[in-house]
Amino acid sequence: MAMTQEQRFNQMMNERIETLIPKLALPSIVSMLITAIYNMADTFFVSQISTSASGAVGIIFSMTAAIQAMAFTIGMGSGNMISRLLGQKKKEDAARYAAVGFFTELIVGAVIAALGLTHNHALVRLLGATETIAPYAESYARFILYGTPFFMCSLGMNNMLRFQGNSFYSMIGIGTGGVLNMILDPILIFGFGMGIAGAAIATAFSQFVSFSILLAQCNRMPACISIRARNFRPTPKMYGNIFFIGFPSLARQGIMSVSTIILNHTAAPFGDAAIAAMAIVTRISVFMNSAVIGFGQGFQPVCGFNYGAKQYKRVERAYYFSLKVTFCFLLAMAAIVFVFAEPVVTVFRREDAEVIRIGTLALRLQCLTMPLAAQITMANMFSQTVGYGIRATLVASLKFGICLIPALAILPPLFGILGIQMAQPAADIAAAVIAFLITRGILNDLKKMAEQ
Repeated sequence: MAMTQEQRFNQMMNERIETLIPKLALPSIVSMLITAIYNMADTFFVSQISTSASGAVGIIFSMTAAIQAMAFTIGMGSGNMISRLLGQKKKEDAARYAAVGFFTELIVGAVIAALGLTHNHALVRLLGATETIAPYAESYARFILYGTPFFMCSLGMNNMLRFQGNSFYSMIGIGTGGVLNMILDPILIFGFGMGIAGAAIATAFSQFVSFSILLAQCNRMPACISIRARNFRPTPKMYGNIFFIGFPSLARQGIMSVSTIILNHTAAPFGDAAIAAMAIVTRISVFMNSAVIGFGQGFQPVCGFNYGAKQYKRVERAYYFSLKVTFCFLLAMAAIVFVFAEPVVTVFRREDAEVIRIGTLALRLQCLTMPLAAQITMANMFSQTVGYGIRATLVASLKFGICLIPALAILPPLFGILGIQMAQPAADIAAAVIAFLITRGILNDLKKMAEQ
């Protein structure tokens, strides 16, 4: 039986943290893993075409990250406001934020698609495509852009559902699209001989299916705030709240896009094999961290509801529990992948020994610092959910911006391709230290508020 909004409120306020967060996190973890797997499936199947085609997926990854940045900014901002307002039992205001978030995503997605399709060739060259990679990248980007409005709305609804504590519904929508994408990839790429365009078509169509399922769930499930056009009455204050809270997501994803472009340009002198290898390692690293993000997404609605209800000690307890679980998980995952790094990379591009050589070392170096991503990820989600916008933006900018971009500027000139492989691990160490210090300050603030 579906839970009502009142039952959801009572659950967020009273259920034991150690059972509530895993319960809410499990559907999000499944969604994140499926999304990561189908992204890896794209990389795997396209890599069977050629090294240049494999590099094209890495090139377009930076464009996808930029689109996600805008989608997460709106979705996280509106979702966070929804959870706080539900914690204050202001359902009508929450419904307005749901409508504003959804329709804003739709409009922004349409504008991005139009601009990208009009300047496709210039876009892929800007993203770092070489002469040999560019034709594949253009073909892949074209169909990804067609699906952008639906992709952005799906990410927005996914976040809004999660912040209401309805992560199971978001799992169904995102998961169905992900499974469909994995099925369609080999059929369109090889069965219909469509090559890299087939991978992009599979992705775009799957995103439309996810969009349709998520929209139906938002409007039909009793525990969900419905999305209605009549509630699309945005005000400057609403957009201010959305973008203030969501800006850390823009910083995190946007800077990741920028750093990926810089990585592609830095790797280009070492050939298509270097770009392809780093693209493969990036996908594997994203997969390893996806479960942590999923667990954090189970933490966020608990944090948002309880922060809105001024239950600060419960917020603190939820944070520490989530940090311990995610750190232990990443420690185990990193140890396993470190041992089997070469066969893992070989699965993607066994025909190219140079891709395997570069990718294996890069992956092992990243495994050495992978557990630190627990501190970085949870600090970002925690600071953003409790409304520390400036500090959340700083934390969000650390891993792929403030720490990584200087590493990419300094290390490759000194160490060559080894510098590119070392850049992310070096950035992770610095980012984790700074994130720890920022989080400690916020926790001290919560303790003071709890004592008042």
